Amino acid sequence: MIKKHLIALDLDGTLLTDDKKISARTLKTVKKAIADGHVVVIATGRPHRSSITYYHQLGLDTPMVNFNGALIHHPTDKKWDVLHNPMPIGTAKQIIDACYDLEVPNIVAEVQDDVFIDQFDQKLIDIFHQMDKNSTYTVGNLKHQLKEDPTSMLIFPEESHVQTLRNHLTEYHAELIEHRVWAAPWNIIEIVKKGMNKAVGLKKVAQHYNIPKERIIAFGDEDNDMEMIDFAGVGVAMGNAIEPLKNIANHVTKTNEEDGIAEFLEEYLQLKETTK
Repeated sequence: MIKKHLIALDLDGTLLTDDKKISARTLKTVKKAIADGHVVVIATGRPHRSSITYYHQLGLDTPMVNFNGALIHHPTDKKWDVLHNPMPIGTAKQIIDACYDLEVPNIVAEVQDDVFIDQFDQKLIDIFHQMDKNSTYTVGNLKHQLKEDPTSMLIFPEESHVQTLRNHLTEYHAELIEHRVWAAPWNIIEIVKKGMNKAVGLKKVAQHYNIPKERIIAFGDEDNDMEMIDFAGVGVAMGNAIEPLKNIANHVTKTNEEDGIAEFLEEYLQLKETTK
C-alpha cells in the first residue's frame, strides 16, 4: 500500500518556469503523484487571485496557503475552516507614516483579494494584471483608503532606504509583524502579521490529512520558504534557490527551468517509469 505524502509547492521560482508557466513534464509528474494518492498543496506568498489558475491547472481539490501563511483556505470547499490572520490596521498605518517620512515611492496593502495602491503607477498595475487579469484596485492615499486590517503590505522603497526601513520595522514593530525583502531586482519589503509563515499553513494542512511530518515534501527557492523547508520532513531546495535555503534543505534538486520538481518526485516517489 502506498504511503501518502503531502507535497507542498511554492510557485515563483519553484513550480513555475521563469515565464510563469508549469512545464509539461512537471505538470504530468505532479498529476501522476496525485493519481497515486499523494496530496498536493500550493504554498505561496501570492494572494488567492494570482494562484488559483495554477491550482486548477494542477487539478487540485486541496487547501491552499496564500500570503505566506496569513491566509489558509480551501478554494473549492467553503465548509473548510478558513484561517485569515491579518496585521492590525493601527500598526499598518504607523508603517505607512514611516514610509511617507522616507518618501517611499509606493505602498500596496492587500485585504485578501482587495488591493489598495498608494500612488498610481501604470507599470505596477500592469504587473498585477499579468498575475491576474480580473484584479481591481483602489488607488489613493492609503491612510484614508485602508479601512480594514490588511493581510499583507508591500513597500517599494528606494534601494538606499531598504535597510533604514527594515531597521525601523524591527525596532518599532517586531512584536506584531514579520518583514522580508523580495529577491533582486525588486527591492520590495513584504510585511505580514507576526508568526505567519508557510510552515504554519503546512502544519494545519498536514493535520487535516493526518500526514506525519516525515512524509511532508516541500519545495522552495527563496527566503519566504525557509520555515516551510525546515519544518518539512523532506525539505527540497531548487537548484536556483538562495544559498541559505540550500544549507537547511535535506535535498537540492535541479532548477525551476530544468523540471526540478519532476526530477525529484519521479525518483523519490518512484514515478519515473510512468512519466518519462
